Amino acid sequence: MNSEPEPGIAPEDQSPRYAGDPILLTVDGHDFRVRVRTGEPGTYDFDWLSGPHDYGFGLSGAAGAPMSRAAMEEAIRGFLAGIDPATGYLAQ
Repeated sequence: MNSEPEPGIAPEDQSPRYAGDPILLTVDGHDFRVRVRTGEPGTYDFDWLSGPHDYGFGLSGAAGAPMSRAAMEEAIRGFLAGIDPATGYLAQ
């Protein structure tokens, strides 16, 4: 088995693209960047900027509806409630 790359077309970048400027929120002392995915209305990526790891979560609203700032803060609080303080990751 050869581990060398084969010639051909390189795969397209599969990372999400974002619409508009990110929203920066501080919730209960934790900093998050919230971004809306291009072409996926109502789908958001939440990046935990002040967390111990490069970590976060994604969330899609009902029927592609935009999220209010209060809903974003509630989602962040729900995420933080599930974090294991010993590891900094979601509790198992």
